[in-house]
Amino acid sequence: MQPTVKYKMLDPRAKAPAYATPGAAAADLCAVLDAPLTLQPGQRAMIPTGLAIELPDANCVALLYARSGLAIKHGLTLPNCVGVIDSDYRGEVKVGLINLSGEAYTIQPGERVAQLCIAPVWQAAFLPAETLSDTSRGAGGFGSTGKT
Repeated sequence: MQPTVKYKMLDPRAKAPAYATPGAAAADLCAVLDAPLTLQPGQRAMIPTGLAIELPDANCVALLYARSGLAIKHGLTLPNCVGVIDSDYRGEVKVGLINLSGEAYTIQPGERVAQLCIAPVWQAAFLPAETLSDTSRGAGGFGSTGKT
């Protein structure tokens, strides 16, 4: 059975989240803008989508990711890398974008600006401990596995 996520159009110009292909893991979200918006190099902006969503329960989360085409071709990505939309949030979904390129980029009204992925989640019970189990990696940090 396919899970259901309700959405509400907060603006008549909003577009429903849509999967581009049958195998897509995330649905595209589109910008709701009154006019084109130019992001200069290093500039950040919150892009409205005109949508609010209702996740089915606390066992899932909506994750916002950059669109790979915008990121690779134009340097547009999310400043926090991944946006987290909790199951109890009912406000407008907005996409924080930053221009990491050396050139200005203009976002057009209706343009696809991010991807929305629904994923399972569980809240852990954190338990203080005096010791943790040993592993072959141990406390080795970044690059410690010797693999590239």
